[in-house]
Amino acid sequence: MSNSNITIIQLNDLHGYLEEHWEHFWDGNHSKYMRVGGLPRICSFIENIKKESNNDFVFLDGGDTFHGTYPVVSSKGEVLIPLLNDLSLDAMTAHWDFAYGPDRLYDIVDKLNYPMIAGNCYHKDTDKLVFPPYIIKKVKGVKFGIIGIAATIVDKTMPKHFSEGIYLTLGNKELPKYIKELKGKGAEIIMLNSHLGFPQEMQIAQEVNGIDIILSAHTHNRVYEPAEVNDTIIIQSGCHGSFLGRLDITIEQGNIKSYEHELVVLDDKYEENINMKSKIEEIMKPHRNKLDKIVGYTKTNLDRYQVLESTMDNFLLQSLIDYTNAEIAFSNGWRYGAPVHTGPITENDLWNIIPVNPPVSTTKITGEELWEMMEENLDRTFAKNPYDQMGGYVKRCLGLNLYFKIENPKGERIQEFFINGKPLNKSRFYNAVFVTSQGIPEKYGKDRKNLNINAVEAMKIYLEKKKTIASPLINTIVAV
Repeated sequence: MSNSNITIIQLNDLHGYLEEHWEHFWDGNHSKYMRVGGLPRICSFIENIKKESNNDFVFLDGGDTFHGTYPVVSSKGEVLIPLLNDLSLDAMTAHWDFAYGPDRLYDIVDKLNYPMIAGNCYHKDTDKLVFPPYIIKKVKGVKFGIIGIAATIVDKTMPKHFSEGIYLTLGNKELPKYIKELKGKGAEIIMLNSHLGFPQEMQIAQEVNGIDIILSAHTHNRVYEPAEVNDTIIIQSGCHGSFLGRLDITIEQGNIKSYEHELVVLDDKYEENINMKSKIEEIMKPHRNKLDKIVGYTKTNLDRYQVLESTMDNFLLQSLIDYTNAEIAFSNGWRYGAPVHTGPITENDLWNIIPVNPPVSTTKITGEELWEMMEENLDRTFAKNPYDQMGGYVKRCLGLNLYFKIENPKGERIQEFFINGKPLNKSRFYNAVFVTSQGIPEKYGKDRKNLNINAVEAMKIYLEKKKTIASPLINTIVAV
């Protein structure tokens, strides 16, 4: 039997980014920012792969696709559908794609020319699968069995409407059954298209035999060199459509004999597809005046690329405290949101920071609850068992300083806790401002109120007042 050389392309965590945008990179001991990404570049790259492979390749989307930018969120994902249908995708799985509720996601999936796959997403009333668990694709004579795993946290840490009528498992217990089924149907290469996150997928590779390749998503890892665990190759390819993962495998007698991998940075050496660019321009035209408007300036590069604290969320939380005079502020540890380079801040940047644009909320919360809430959040970020890790980065905070031990067991991580420079008083109530139930979960605090203002408007008011902001890292959360 002759060898087959097959190309696999991964897109993950697009977060609705249609156009080129700023992206953060490390350059030795400092940050640098470059303009990269955009669907026109992705389209050109795929057109080249089609020519190279004689249109015989695998292209998968890892989810977090239909959410994250103003034109995508304001249309509930609709504007993305025809653009993605032009890309020759084979399948996708999901996470923030549930943001408009499951019924809306079903509508989107019906209009896609490729399937949603998720072997771990079930209807509550019947326990039946919501989506097909897998697809089989024959590439250059080789049968690929491709299993989908959606983000297990959709019904656990996300707002309740994401999971109305459905529930999700980890998928690890179902996998052996699907692998056996696919092998029985003649699949030679088993792939997992997963949105659990890199630590969880590493754990699954250790536990479950028979997976040849995992395309990982959710944690925005830039994997330059694939991980290999239990004969499984694992890659992940950044976020925002700034990158694509390319895996070229050589198959001999139904097994992967060798492979080459590249994390493709979609910079200006890749041309933008003219047709895709013109379609996006039509989508953006009604929004340009609003989104391109300069609403202030920043002396600080705003981004979300650090686990414990971020400049982008420091700006958001500064705005909330300034508006409410609260003592402390909280938002979710979101990973998405393209950087804002020093200089002008546009309205589009504000929507990228918080595309859900939730109401600004306030509550009174005790010091005891603050301690418990932060211990819970630290465990969801750093749990020893990867399956217990849920959510994004550490909750974003302002007005407090917390010192903790990453390696300590659950409930024992916090070492010191201060509110505005004074030791936390566990019996005292503190006035807190927050956005979304992920900022302060509903079980904490009393007198919760949604104010008559939303997050984007609060940031605009703050910028109007300050003109130019600075939001450096200030050691709010510190690992010691």
